[in-house]
Amino acid sequence: MKLKQRRKLVTYLNILDQPIRFNPFVFSRTFVLWALVGLIGGVIAGIYWMVLEFLTHKLAFFSGWEVIPVMASCGLLAGLIIHFIGDPGEIHLIVNNIRFNNGKLDPKNNPSMVLSSLLCVASGGSLGPEAPLVQVTGSTGSWLGKLFRLKGEELRSLSIAGMASGFTALFGAPLGGSLFSLEILHHKHAVEYYKAIIPALVASSFSYIVFALIIHLGLGATWDLSSYEYSGIFDFSYACLFAIVGTFFGWVFIYITKCFKLIFEKQPIPIYIKTLIGGVLLGCIAYYFPMTRYFGHHQINELLIGNYSLQLLITVLFFKIIAISITVTSGWRGGFIIPLFFVGATLGLIINKLFPTINTTLAIVSCMAAINACVTRTPMSTTILLATLTGFGHFIPILFASLTGYFLAPRIPFIGSQMEEK
Repeated sequence: MKLKQRRKLVTYLNILDQPIRFNPFVFSRTFVLWALVGLIGGVIAGIYWMVLEFLTHKLAFFSGWEVIPVMASCGLLAGLIIHFIGDPGEIHLIVNNIRFNNGKLDPKNNPSMVLSSLLCVASGGSLGPEAPLVQVTGSTGSWLGKLFRLKGEELRSLSIAGMASGFTALFGAPLGGSLFSLEILHHKHAVEYYKAIIPALVASSFSYIVFALIIHLGLGATWDLSSYEYSGIFDFSYACLFAIVGTFFGWVFIYITKCFKLIFEKQPIPIYIKTLIGGVLLGCIAYYFPMTRYFGHHQINELLIGNYSLQLLITVLFFKIIAISITVTSGWRGGFIIPLFFVGATLGLIINKLFPTINTTLAIVSCMAAINACVTRTPMSTTILLATLTGFGHFIPILFASLTGYFLAPRIPFIGSQMEEK
């Protein structure tokens, strides 16, 4: 045996002679905390979702003109809860606390966020439950970190892991939820907190399992858009063209929201008056256009199945954007990701009505990706989320559309705390 071979054999024997060592994260306190925050996040999300479904079912009994007083009353109650229990803030506050407050999210206003958002979402507001869940589970992670005396990056990572667990539970996408919790915190064009990706993935996985057990969640698309056949390299160009249209309406949504924000902030009126006014306006829109009521989780399937006229689709598109803008600016609590997906789906169907020869599925997915990436500036997680939620297995066209929406977004972001740190 040659000398070189003998040396290799001795080296291998020395390696085998050493005791087996696991990755330092396995069975460590850090890993247990990631898993624990995921388990707690899954339980919170499961209970929240069951209560939301119960309230939605009860309030859906009211229809026709009755939706106006119902939504006005729920808006007033939500405003009174915020006024007397405490203002939980919005997504801007979460991003600021993660970036500038060492990842500390205060859980003291969670009761206000939970109660007000349940009323707003269940009564038919055009905001979804993702933002309340992200805030509650993120602050739970922060509380758990402080309980175990974590500091610095460890505390911030656990807060982000909590956020990821809440987002994942609702969307059923552990990878997309993890990336979203990082991307939403980005600074200019850079994701800053890569150290939190493994904590977020671990927490998301545990959260997904618990949430699936509680509400009997299965694997599969929420909105079935799997009927797509690749027709050639020009599909990527079409995806970008559709995305440009989606991005334009992202700009429209942002500027309409700014106009309503100026109107609601022009006079210093109490929050419960704002939410009452918002409820009346949303009730009126829902009365004339019932498709615009609720945040779109089930309504997207109705859009895809129903054969609606071009005129109705254009009307629904316009008033849905108005409804989301009013909901965001009048003090109602919730998230705007699923409502934006609804707008994108409506826009894709309109494009198909105007140009029947185009691929409907590609138009819908591209518009959904572009408008969300334009507003939230989360192209990676938007791509993965849409692939999971729609069953659209071709990532690359969605990615092209997401990046188009991301890079054509306004210079000043919709979420102001994503701006460059000064």
